[in-house]
Amino acid sequence: MPAVSANRNQRVWQVVNAIPAGRVATYGQIAQLAGVPGPTGPRQVGYALAALAAGASVPWQRVINAAGFISARHSPGGSQQRDLLAAEGVAFDLAGRVKLDLYRWQP
Repeated sequence: MPAVSANRNQRVWQVVNAIPAGRVATYGQIAQLAGVPGPTGPRQVGYALAALAAGASVPWQRVINAAGFISARHSPGGSQQRDLLAAEGVAFDLAGRVKLDLYRWQP
């Protein structure tokens, strides 16, 4: 069913494109907004973001896990994602967590 997956990816990318600079959203939040149902919705959001072509303009860095942490990526510790978010003004606490009450996007 590649068409379903592609459709899912497009919906996820569209929602992620709406997150403004300096804000973050969780995988679960994106799943809900993109209509990716069920307990695997957040994971499917991760798959959709992993399917982005290199150099894509979708701001993938703005999606973090529900605890406020950067999820594991290809780079150790998510340093690229952290650097991109910090450049947008997103602050991290000493544990490396984003305070969702301050930075969570509210569409």
